[in-house]
Amino acid sequence: VQLQAFGGGSVQAGGSLRLSCTASGRSIVNYHMGWFRQAPGKEREFMGAIARSRSTYYADSVKGRFTISRDNAKNTVYLQMISLKPEDTAVYYCGTSPGLIISSLHLKDQYNYWGQGTLVTVSS
Repeated sequence: VQLQAFGGGSVQAGGSLRLSCTASGRSIVNYHMGWFRQAPGKEREFMGAIARSRSTYYADSVKGRFTISRDNAKNTVYLQMISLKPEDTAVYYCGTSPGLIISSLHLKDQYNYWGQGTLVTVSS
């Protein structure tokens, strides 16, 4: 599976962005899909995930501001971000997880394919 994330950019605090992650080579219908982000000098951290069932899970830091959705027909997963804060500045990555354990979707090692990342910069 090849993943391509796009939609990043520069916004002011309080603004919104929608990231997309499109897969090729295999359908995402059999995968849970996750979004992570990595700020300079920090570890890659979990933002949220959408299961094959379309159930969604979010990190506490973004709950209520970020929304994940998926369109299996387009082989694409989305991350809608509102009320952006400077601390949301990071490179955002999407990943696929073939696992069976929903409760582990916040763990990086549950993902077997990653996109190249897209940079989001939020200015104050």
